[in-house]
Amino acid sequence: MRTIAIMNQKGGVGKTTTSVNLSAALADAGFKVMLIDLDPQAHASLHLGLTFEREFPSVYDVLVNDVSLDSVRRQALENLWLVPAHLDLAAADFELASVLGREKILADKIAEDNMEFDFIIVDCPPSLGVLTLNALVAVEEVIIPLQPHFLALHGLSKLLETIELVSKRLNSKLRVSGVVLCLYDGRTTLANDVKNDVKAFFGQHEGRPAAWRDVLVFDTNIRRNIRLAEAPSYGQSIFDYDAKSNGAEDYRSLASEVLQMTKVDTVESK
Repeated sequence: MRTIAIMNQKGGVGKTTTSVNLSAALADAGFKVMLIDLDPQAHASLHLGLTFEREFPSVYDVLVNDVSLDSVRRQALENLWLVPAHLDLAAADFELASVLGREKILADKIAEDNMEFDFIIVDCPPSLGVLTLNALVAVEEVIIPLQPHFLALHGLSKLLETIELVSKRLNSKLRVSGVVLCLYDGRTTLANDVKNDVKAFFGQHEGRPAAWRDVLVFDTNIRRNIRLAEAPSYGQSIFDYDAKSNGAEDYRSLASEVLQMTKVDTVESK
């Protein structure tokens, strides 16, 4: 099983779009996927058409009320299950402040879960608080979505510093496995220049911490695509909304690269 956090402390970079559509692409390929919406805005939940009133349990109850993942998890698509979020999750930082081992709650709940998955993907909030810390302790990989502009690396050092610290103190298996450029317009010189800058930055291995020494900048670029922007308002992944769009093509390609990273067996060979 592979466990992946999709994270960037900057909002509006394609984080939730990537979490949802990468999960859907892997599920469409026949892999069993659990997507955990750890963002209080609950955009991943809304993207998959699951809108919940407070009486329905959410990941908030998993973290704060000791509820199991199984009792919260909902099937969103074939092979894809969602652990939904709720606005109450915004209070988790405060409510867990005095809880011993609060950073390991999600990891413990995943370890206790009796359902087997090929992938667990966590959509992280655009912050570096206790929710993101739970994600980093629970997973082994981080994929970072970036926008192709010259501020793409601005603030990235803090994110990498946090990942390095968690890797040293709480989760020795944690690594940044990949970076994907989203909202990409290949017709502009700027987009191509920024991608080259990002590759150069992560291509400097000497002296780098183990947690982000071997980062793959994906060949796949998630192009600007109006269909990707429209899909959440219909509560659908890009594959249900428009399977022939550039957005669907790009996320299929990204999923293929993610699978190739560790030579995951094909569905037919399972």
